[in-house]
Amino acid sequence: MDLYSLLREIADSWGLLALFAFFLGAVLWVFRPGARTLHDDAAQVPLRDRTPASKETAP
Repeated sequence: MDLYSLLREIADSWGLLALFAFFLGAVLWVFRPGARTLHDDAAQVPLRDRTPASKETAP
């Protein structure tokens, strides 16, 4: 068996398993019980420190 075939076989089987395990770990990390406050805080980042539209000055 040449090196290319060996690496291809490893990538086809173990690579898929490793990527699936990473995906599953990421999903579990996001939906862990204590993460709600962090996600709520991150959701408000674009809205922080904004002045209301009526108080903005025109150039």
